[in-house]
Amino acid sequence: MSLKSNKKETGYATSNGKTILQTKVTGREPTRGKVRDIYDFGDKLLIVATDRISAFDVIMANGISDKGAVLTQISLFWLDWLGDTVKNHLISTSVEDFGEPFTACSEQFTRRSMLVKKAQVLPVECVVRGYLAGSGWKEYQQSQTVCGHKLPAGFRQCDKLDEPIFTPATKAELGEHDENISFAQTAKIVGMETAGYIRDKSIEIYIRAAEYASRRGIILADTKFEWGYCDDEIILVDEVLTPDSSRFWPADKYQPGRDQESYDKQFVRNYLESINFNKQPPGPELPANVVAGTRARYVEAYEKLSGKQF
Repeated sequence: MSLKSNKKETGYATSNGKTILQTKVTGREPTRGKVRDIYDFGDKLLIVATDRISAFDVIMANGISDKGAVLTQISLFWLDWLGDTVKNHLISTSVEDFGEPFTACSEQFTRRSMLVKKAQVLPVECVVRGYLAGSGWKEYQQSQTVCGHKLPAGFRQCDKLDEPIFTPATKAELGEHDENISFAQTAKIVGMETAGYIRDKSIEIYIRAAEYASRRGIILADTKFEWGYCDDEIILVDEVLTPDSSRFWPADKYQPGRDQESYDKQFVRNYLESINFNKQPPGPELPANVVAGTRARYVEAYEKLSGKQF
């Protein structure tokens, strides 16, 4: 589907702050994913988080103001917080380091861009679940399993699991759906040693992050990591522990047995379910209250987690 803004020819529009649906740089054409524009610098990549939003792997017609900036700042917070726990791909967030012609149109890139090492990204989404929600809850209702994990009977929707579980998924092409797979299938794709490493590291980071978020009044229900090879090492790549890659719930409003209020795009998913969206492109235009509500949730998540004002 087309990612063009219907507001301006420049590729970005202004509405309740700046809403950038796509970036545009003279002489440079990015690869456009669901929500990111990626510029290839040879041995490096410039990853730009736009304000596009996807749900059920479909890009919506309009975006969420400042979303890309908020998500980038959340990723940067976590990468700094993780410190020496795991290596990552970040090189710089300074637009001056991006060079021309990017510095000449810095308003498109400030606060929402990361210059990173180019890695050979593993073709597996590394999902860790601490609570039974989303597709995991749907599968559990049918078979009492989640991605090959047999679970005890009696769990309610959004119940906390006895321990976090690794539930990987294949990486879908644009417009297609991710598919949950087992650990055995993951090992067939990336090899047993690599599969074991990314499983254990993903669970380790999830547990640490969930404990930290809990102290800030937030439940980290589940999250998704991406890993890649760089200089013969496996490093953490892409966004980290953001509301687009995780389910964050306010702890003081948590009540199992139902959908939870959330800081993530579950707010958008719930709206789409309410209008019986068929989960196929093109995505509909989100109403103003859904846009504003989603933006507010992203900002609140950043401020609670980081302790800083956005």
